[in-house]
Amino acid sequence: MIEIGPFIKLQRTKQEMTQGDLAEGIVSLSYLSKIENKKTEASPEIIQLLCNRLGIELSDGVDSNLEEKCKQWYEMLYDVYDKTKIIATYKELQGMMDKSLNDSLLMFEIHKIRYYLVLRQIDKALSKINELNEMASSFNITQHYYWCKFKGNYYSHTGEFNQAMHLYKIAEDKINQIDIDETEIADLHYTISVTNSKLRNTLEVIDYANKAMDIFQKNYNFIRCAQCHILLGISYHRIKMYDKAIKNYNLAKHLGELEKNNQVIQLTNHNLGYLYSTVGNAKEAIKYYLFVVEDEEESININGRLTAITSLIQEYYNLKNYERASEMAEKAKIILNKAYDKDNHYYQLYSYLIQTYTYALNNEEEKFKSFVTDEFIPYLKHHEDYGNLVLYAKMLGNYFEENGKYKESVKYYKLANSTYNELINL
Repeated sequence: MIEIGPFIKLQRTKQEMTQGDLAEGIVSLSYLSKIENKKTEASPEIIQLLCNRLGIELSDGVDSNLEEKCKQWYEMLYDVYDKTKIIATYKELQGMMDKSLNDSLLMFEIHKIRYYLVLRQIDKALSKINELNEMASSFNITQHYYWCKFKGNYYSHTGEFNQAMHLYKIAEDKINQIDIDETEIADLHYTISVTNSKLRNTLEVIDYANKAMDIFQKNYNFIRCAQCHILLGISYHRIKMYDKAIKNYNLAKHLGELEKNNQVIQLTNHNLGYLYSTVGNAKEAIKYYLFVVEDEEESININGRLTAITSLIQEYYNLKNYERASEMAEKAKIILNKAYDKDNHYYQLYSYLIQTYTYALNNEEEKFKSFVTDEFIPYLKHHEDYGNLVLYAKMLGNYFEENGKYKESVKYYKLANSTYNELINL
């Protein structure tokens, strides 16, 4: 059962009511503060008076209709679903929750973290996390599972993958103690696999992706299977098992085509482009990157387009096809300006990438040097983005070498080599 004190505080702050407004004529300010902070248990009569002033009803037990509607809404937050439907259902549920205190409330509040992340309202997700922190001690084990998982989702979104992994592992430890559907377990395993991929824990990626796929296959969820194949492809690519990587990418692409899911198809195209770039086949790499960039369907998100087009800039630049590289850089700026979340880690990364190549292509040598050394490389170090750090440290080393500044070039070649060694030992 939900603890009444934190709930009263939650409802009071939502209604922008001060403690004085709520307490007047019922209890003292200090006593209300004790109720809200679980330092005392108020009598049922006082609780009823406070709830009356807040305009909410106390309800006993479980409202099965409300619980079922909540369950349907929770499921919407996992699938590719019409956001207008998600928002409409949320508003309907919020209206019901505001009128009564019931057992569904806390789970609803916890799921709001994911709701805001789905809508890319990152600040609201953080505000909800901060708001619920004071109530976390009253969560039961199932609520605590989702609390950890959704906080992990938040940290994944902000690029803090170690913190995200810590929370996901806490959630995983609770799986055997709670009654949750196996598809939820598969989703957590998939999420852990994705996060391990970000942290470059390759063997763990393979392990968790296979665990997730076992369940997704059993439930004929081909899109989630395709996502697992993509993770496996990335992992086998990293350990230079290229045939296995290509096999998994092609399986993912086949499933995407069966389900007519363009996002899966183009994510696979991008990863195939990256694989061929790695093995030095620029022609094939460019072919696959262009599949993504030239696809005008709205299902290809901005992040996907930016990833592909910045990769194309790199390929053309390395081939010394500066005209095409400049053309792609201009297109990339247009796509970047359409990004909805300019505080996002990935927006900042693409902004740095595009600016770096713009300075290089325009022969703005001093700006290129100062930008990469003073801003971009420190940014990559801070975010532990070792893959890009190797690439741009090497690019800076090449720049200094071509300009006869051998001492400076050695410094950045060494940085590239040491970072690469750190990368392969992760």
